[in-house]
Amino acid sequence: MPKLPVGKTEAQLDKIDLHSLLEGAGGWIVGHVHITRDVLEGLPDLAIISRRGVGYEKVDTIAAKELGKVVTIAAGGNDASVADQVIGMMISVGRRFQEAQKSMIKGEWGILVGTELFQKKVGIIGFGRTGRSLAQRLKGFEAQILVSSPRLTTQDIEDYNLLQSDLDTILRESDYISIHAPLTRETHHLIDAEALGKMKSSAILINTGRGGLVDDSALLHALENNQIRGAGLDVYESENDPSKKAITNSLLSLHNVIAAPHAGASTEEALQRTNMIAAKCAVDVILNRKPPKQCVIVDGRKL
Repeated sequence: MPKLPVGKTEAQLDKIDLHSLLEGAGGWIVGHVHITRDVLEGLPDLAIISRRGVGYEKVDTIAAKELGKVVTIAAGGNDASVADQVIGMMISVGRRFQEAQKSMIKGEWGILVGTELFQKKVGIIGFGRTGRSLAQRLKGFEAQILVSSPRLTTQDIEDYNLLQSDLDTILRESDYISIHAPLTRETHHLIDAEALGKMKSSAILINTGRGGLVDDSALLHALENNQIRGAGLDVYESENDPSKKAITNSLLSLHNVIAAPHAGASTEEALQRTNMIAAKCAVDVILNRKPPKQCVIVDGRKL
């Protein structure tokens, strides 16, 4: 059975490692490694790249399709866990949990007054599976939910009692903003200095989507200068750009930031679901069947 080289995680594997580990394999259930055309060209037997998550920006999908391969994601496997994390971050930042605990450790038991999520105006940017799961949870808080998404349907608006909105309105009016858009050229730095400047000084920003959707440098400046109340972060630009590690570290040091290491999908339950979905997709393709439509990103086979 193939094993990772000593001292390396999957994300640290180079092309030589990958070719050695995957030679002759028909399926690859993959986490966070970058999958380039060079890697795929060296694996002629590989039929499917099955992501045990929902992001696929690290996979060269154009090359995969041209080379006759299939790329799938584990659709529906982790949206519940990420939505739970968003609610937790909203409450944690709003109620100043981190700041209060650090004060108590120092022996300072003064009460820090926070803010509620109850009946607040919440903006959701992007409305895929996670956005829908979040909207469902926000119903229990009697929140007014504003959504900006090209995927929003009339049925969504009725089912979740939403207000269809544009980005500018969400920025100006929301008490909480949660980002669930895919990372593309168009959405890179969707939340930049200009966008942050439009937000309420009492607003809280949550990013559990992808590093790069937010300009972390601009966010750091906004938080340090009290332009917004706080932030909940699970993703960072430094994940793909090590030169921005100092910015990430500065964000982590702030009293009004709740942070996690890209762990939104990492609950016991979500990992079981995504691993099972990814495995089933791989088996379907190896047996020359069609995997679930919602899981397929590209299918280069000539069936």
